Formats: sequence, structure tokens, C-alpha cells
Amino acid sequence: MSKLNKDILFLIFEELQEDSKSLFSCLMVNRLWCETVVPILWRNPWRYNGINYNNKRSLFIIIFHYLFDDIKEFITNQRIQIPSGSNQSHLFDYFSYCRSFNVNTINSIISIGSPLVYNQFFMQQKFYYFFMKRCPELKYLDMRSIKHQIFYFPEAKARLDSLCELKCDTSIDSSYFYGLSSLCQYIQSLIIINTDPKPNHGIVKFIEVQNNLKHFEWKDYFDDDILTEDPYEEVFCALEKKADSLNYLRIYFQYVDNIEETSLQKILPKLYKLKILTLNDYRLFTNEQLEQLRIQVYHDLEILSLEWNSFSVIPSMIENSGRCIKKILFKPENAIEYECNNFNEDSLNFIRKIYENCPSIEYLTITFPPSEEHFAEFEKLLKICQNIKSLLIIIYNVDKIETSEKILENGKILLEILVRSAPTNLKEIRFYEDFKFSLENLEDFLEKWRGRPAISILTSDPIYERENYEKLINKYQEYGVIKIFKHSLFVDEIDYHFMYI
Repeated sequence: MSKLNKDILFLIFEELQEDSKSLFSCLMVNRLWCETVVPILWRNPWRYNGINYNNKRSLFIIIFHYLFDDIKEFITNQRIQIPSGSNQSHLFDYFSYCRSFNVNTINSIISIGSPLVYNQFFMQQKFYYFFMKRCPELKYLDMRSIKHQIFYFPEAKARLDSLCELKCDTSIDSSYFYGLSSLCQYIQSLIIINTDPKPNHGIVKFIEVQNNLKHFEWKDYFDDDILTEDPYEEVFCALEKKADSLNYLRIYFQYVDNIEETSLQKILPKLYKLKILTLNDYRLFTNEQLEQLRIQVYHDLEILSLEWNSFSVIPSMIENSGRCIKKILFKPENAIEYECNNFNEDSLNFIRKIYENCPSIEYLTITFPPSEEHFAEFEKLLKICQNIKSLLIIIYNVDKIETSEKILENGKILLEILVRSAPTNLKEIRFYEDFKFSLENLEDFLEKWRGRPAISILTSDPIYERENYEKLINKYQEYGVIKIFKHSLFVDEIDYHFMYI
């Protein structure tokens, strides 16, 4: 590693850009590594979840260093304590690398300097002005809770014109979006947190003026449980006009019981270029609309992520796809809740549709009863779909309650199938519902898994906390057979976390 040149190191560190812990460690190796890592870290320094920005005095010192000369008189008059080191030169011009702006995080850091709201407001204003002037180009803007009208700054047009991703919330006044609309018309990714259940006409206008919108997310996050006005209709009608470019749609409605019908239901079949579709509740759709969704053709669909599983809809969407699907995800607790009448037959059809139409599938949630026929079809799926990396498996018998002995027998059959037929790419298995493996069967499985890539196992059964199981698991972790073995009673620890704020 010490002989690698800067270009090679940069390519390596680029692959670690989501891993802040590793990148921070690289800073300390030597000067070359530090010089290579800093531009990557500072491209979007506000993104790292493991950092407590409210207590990062070093970041405050860096920000204060850039502002010091402009606000020196103000600091003196307001008796703001100057942090030590703020007037010293730095090794790097940090903000020359920065391509992102996160209002909440920056405000939290600046608040370290003074508890007074007026002082914070003034320093925020100065920093935003400096940033818009100094930043070579702005690619990502998270402006939730913004109070300053940055589009009036002299350099605003040049900076906002290059913006690719915007994250905002509906509490921001409509006039703010009107101001942005005249400067910022080439957003590719728009993420909206709906914190106010009233229509925001500024957001509607902002969507309308976009010329290359590809990625759209909407997340309800408000306290009221009664909608007096429809906050969705105008937004989704504007979104319909972006059908020629839109390929990513993620929607989370909070109180669907209060929604008689939204324009999303009407426009979804018209968004024919979707590659990624994530929805949170089947109650969004009437039977007639579900039928429309069932016959909809998405030739480019790669990810289908639903909080609910509808065997009357998903298999048809799979069959109508262009054989490009890589992920089919739904929440484990909703796997069979809504359609139990024909579960055995429908789940068999679901498995077949997967191996007939999804040769590239990588992540798959799958549910079926523990019958001989279902196990045989599941094994056939594993043999055909050789790109599978991760499985979330729910085995559930809707006809009867299984005995403990039968559950163990089912577990043994499943493990034998995985040993015989699991693709070499499979690196993670998530088990939910009626799963138990005897100590003997689990050890046999792990022993036969030797020589393959280390497997990560997540399960909802507490049996694996027993001392004899923990001893076995620890042994095979030491052997390098198991990468992670995690048990949790919480379903959110088992599923794929496809809904988020």
C-alpha cells in the first residue's frame, strides 16, 4: 500500500466514501494518504451518521476560521468567545472541496459559538454567503428548516444551477420555492419530507420547472392524523409531467385511512420509465386500481420494494417487467397478512415467476409454506438465479400450527437445500417466522459451508442466545465461516430498512 500512487489511492478511498470510520483512520497514515482522503471527506462532510455534529468543536473552528475577518467587529461587539486556533492557517482549503450544504448540521455546529439566537442567525447568514461565494459548485443541498434566502446572494445562480439533489420539507414557505424555481431547474433528485399536511404550492411550482427530474421521494412526517386538505394532488399531478425522465419513485404515506384517493394512484401507471418503485401501503389502491397496477408494464424495473405483499399484484408486475429486476422486497410481518385464502397456491406461483422472469435477482424476500413442492421449487429458484446475494425467507403454514419437531425438520430441509444449491454469490440470509435449527443441523450446515464466502445470518428466534448455540456460533466465526450472526425480536432489525426519513 505504501507504494501506491495518489491516483490509485484516490480510487480505493472513493470506494470507502460511505465508511467514515475507515476514512478517518486513513488520515493518520501519512501525508500522502491524508492529502488524498481530505477531498473525499470534505466533498460532503455533513453526511456521516456516526458523527455528533452538535459537539464537534473542530468543525466549528474551521468554519469560524473562514468567517473571522468578516465578523471580527461583530464578535467584539457581541462578546462572542473566539475559539482557540480559529485565526491560525490550515493545511487545507477545506471548503474548496465541498460540494454539499446541509442547513441543520451547519446550524448545529455554528450554535456552539453562542447560545443567543440573534448571534447564531447572523453567523449563519455570513457563513451561507461565504459558502456560496467560495464553493466551486454545489451538487447537494439539504435545506430543511432553512431561514435564510440564499437565492438572493450574488453567486446564487451560478451555484444553484449545478445543483443535482435537493432535500427539503413542506414547512418551508411557498415563496422560498418560487425564488429557487427561477435559478434551479436541473434537479435530478428531489426528496420531500412532508411535515405540514397542507398543500405547498411552491413545491408544486418547483417540480413543474424541473427539466431532468429522475429521482423523487415523498415521506409523510407530521403529527396530525386528520387531513383537512389534500396535500398530494397538485404535487403528483406535477410529477406526472415528468414521466419521460422519472425512473425512481419512493412514497411513504402516513395516514392512508384518511385518503379517499390520491393522484398517485392515477399517475402510477403513466410513469412508464420507472426503474425503482417503493410504496408503503396496499390501502392506497382500490381493487380497480390494483388491477391497473397488475397489468402495468415497467420494462426497466430493477427494484420493487413494497411494505406489503400482494400475491395478486407482485407476480404480474414481475411477469410484465423487462427481466431486469434485481431486488424484490417486502416487510416480513406483512408477508401473508392480507391474502391467506390462496396462500399455498399463490406463493408457489410467486416462486415460479421469480425464476422464470428474474435471472438477475440479487436481493429477494420470499415466503412460502413448508411443503415438499414449495421446497422443491425454492431449490429450483436457487439453481437458476445465480446472482442472489441476500435472501429474506419467511416460512409460514397457514393451514395449521406446526409442532416444534416439525419446525426443526423444516429447518433441516432448508439448510440442506442451501448447502446443495445456494448460489456462490449468496452472502446473507435473513430468517423470519417459524425457523429453528437444531444444534446438530446448524453445525452440519456451517461445516459444509466452509470454503465459501463468509455468511451473515439474521434471525428473529431467541433460541440462538442459548449458551450452546453461542459457543457454536463463536467457533465458526473464528473459522471465518460466519461473518455476522445476529438475533432480534424486532422486525426492523430483520427486514431491509427500505423505508426511512
